[in-house]
Amino acid sequence: MKLTKDQLMAALFLAPSLLLIAIFVYGFIGWTGWVSVSNWNSLMPDMSFAGLKNYLYLFGDYRFQAGIRNTIFFTVLFILSVIVLGLSLAILLDQTKKGNAVFRNIFLFPMALSFVVTGVVWQWLLHPSTGFNRFLQVFGIQPKWYTDTNILAGFQWGSIEFGLPVAIIAVVIAAVWQMTGFSLAMYVAGLTGIDEELREAARIDGATEFQIYRKVILPMLTPITMSVIIIMAHISLKIFDLIYAMTGSGANFVTDVPGVYMFETTFRGNYYANGAAIAMIMLILVAVFIVPYLIHSRRGTS
Repeated sequence: MKLTKDQLMAALFLAPSLLLIAIFVYGFIGWTGWVSVSNWNSLMPDMSFAGLKNYLYLFGDYRFQAGIRNTIFFTVLFILSVIVLGLSLAILLDQTKKGNAVFRNIFLFPMALSFVVTGVVWQWLLHPSTGFNRFLQVFGIQPKWYTDTNILAGFQWGSIEFGLPVAIIAVVIAAVWQMTGFSLAMYVAGLTGIDEELREAARIDGATEFQIYRKVILPMLTPITMSVIIIMAHISLKIFDLIYAMTGSGANFVTDVPGVYMFETTFRGNYYANGAAIAMIMLILVAVFIVPYLIHSRRGTS
């Protein structure tokens, strides 16, 4: 098939970007996958095939199990909190029209900060000897926050123990503070796009404001909610900078996550194959959320 001049020009403009993506995205993913099944666990490269040895080691490793457990609880608490707070604030702004622009800017301000800055600030705020904790100590309250090594009640599946660490709640608070503004902006945009005539029609039929939101508005915001869930899950499953800046792996790994474990394993322990295996597992976890959503979205727009 002969290309037209416009098609040829478009291909030439796209070629550099496609080449860079092929090398620095898919090429490096392939390289990481190969390293993960090699014996390269020292400073000297050893690319001999090791099979699934590195993966089997990780799933039997207590620290990796703790990281997966913390990631699950962090993801669930983070997503639920961001959705509930973002939606509640959006509905509040929708009900009170005055000062919306000011409040939106206030809620969106944390998003202008990096997770590293957020982690450092909240580390200071929640430290037992600084921040508002001194005020609480006046009343006899001794909060430990991210230094608490206690595990709340949970359950055990095989050799993996699932229990909510108290310290992970401190990290969730910091992450929710930063990302609630994004959820708020999404829901405000969704509420703005709903025709006011739908609300008026529901009022004429005798529906209360609560019924209007529950029966009319919230179902129409379902696509927004799904988008927020996917984006927040993507952030939480590969979280690294916030936790590393705020707590590191924590005492007894109570705030450890695969991202922190991967960094320390690869660049401090020089276990490159193990670190690559952690990276591939994180890629799979993110793909489990992202790929079905992308497929559903393509079908919905086709």
